[in-house]
Amino acid sequence: MDNKASDSTVATIGIDIGKNTFHLIGLDGRGAIVLRQKMSRGQVVVRLANMPPCLVGMEACVGAHHLSRQLLTLGHDVKLVRGQFVKPFLKGQKNDFRDAEAVASRLVSQRTAIVNQIRAFLLERGIAVRQGLRFLRHALPDILANRADVLTPRMVNMIEDLAGDLHHLDERIDQVTGEIETLAGNDEACQRLMTVPGIGPIIASAMVATIGDGSAFRRGRDFGAWLGLVPRQISTGDRTILGRISKRGNNYLRMLFVQAARVVLLRPANWPKHGFGRWLEAAAKRMHHNVVATALANKLTRIAWSVLYHGRGYEPRISAELA
Repeated sequence: MDNKASDSTVATIGIDIGKNTFHLIGLDGRGAIVLRQKMSRGQVVVRLANMPPCLVGMEACVGAHHLSRQLLTLGHDVKLVRGQFVKPFLKGQKNDFRDAEAVASRLVSQRTAIVNQIRAFLLERGIAVRQGLRFLRHALPDILANRADVLTPRMVNMIEDLAGDLHHLDERIDQVTGEIETLAGNDEACQRLMTVPGIGPIIASAMVATIGDGSAFRRGRDFGAWLGLVPRQISTGDRTILGRISKRGNNYLRMLFVQAARVVLLRPANWPKHGFGRWLEAAAKRMHHNVVATALANKLTRIAWSVLYHGRGYEPRISAELA
């Protein structure tokens, strides 16, 4: 295959990113392979710099975002694809959001691990603390000061060291959260998303960082399905059985939307104002609260996608609700 002669006909390029070796596959407008090359990491940018702008797709993995930024400056239309899901292409953009979200997610995971360690040490000594980070923070000083009957000095020192690490992570999380809030406050898409009930800077920035302007999805229902907020379908014969939610897609973003739904559910007085009054009241009477939270999270994802894709703020239909 004559790679040089094929450059002008390449419409789409797929890049398989390896540790040291990259594989390029080029397709023409009809989907036929017209380019197939294997090269080192340093040769990729040079190779694509000599090609006309085209659509470039690659898996979202370590190093992919840096490469996507380089290719964007060359005029190529770069889309990052989750390894598990091929269809919903993700645009290589909003890098500040993506970087901040990655740092925040890592810090929260580290904090959760430390909290679990402290709880495990205490349980080994017969000390149980109510679930929730704020309860552990409140109870820990008293436990360390007054439970010398079951905690050895060495164990006390270990837990104090972990508590110090926890305090340091709290400060870092607050700092990163402040950075995310600043970024979201200066971004029009995030500001529109924050008009949706339950959505604040964290969810808004995570959504923009994940799906850009939402154009990867045809409709909000597709976005909700991609996040795994729809039931699994098992078809047999002429019957369709709906199971638990699929939990596919972006775990972090799905978790944030479920948390947003729970926040909305905590304030029933605001349901009519948000346009959810009658629907939520009926759902709460016939479904478990966890099912209601998931259903509302799915509704919020569809609303958020519409707000993001159509470029307008959320305008609840409250006339019927308040009648």
